Amino acid sequence: MDDAVPEAPPAAEEEPAYDPAAPAPLNVPRTPTGDADVDAALGRLGDADHLATDGHVAVYEDVHRGLRDALTALDARPGPPGPPTPPGPRS
Repeated sequence: MDDAVPEAPPAAEEEPAYDPAAPAPLNVPRTPTGDADVDAALGRLGDADHLATDGHVAVYEDVHRGLRDALTALDARPGPPGPPTPPGPRS
């Protein structure tokens, strides 16, 4: 008599069900702007590719904050000198 136990056939691997909230790359191209702060903020958008949709909001808010800070920094920089003031009346 054979005491060997027959092996069960391998279970068929089921494909995971489609989950619209699962992480998926957005594949949105990001073209460098030449401004390091703006490029860093836009580069952060790639982090959303690896998060479920409920995690996108935090990334988008962070990117928005970075872009807003970059615009604010433009206002803080001194601009080119204005035109010379015309001479006033002499007394």
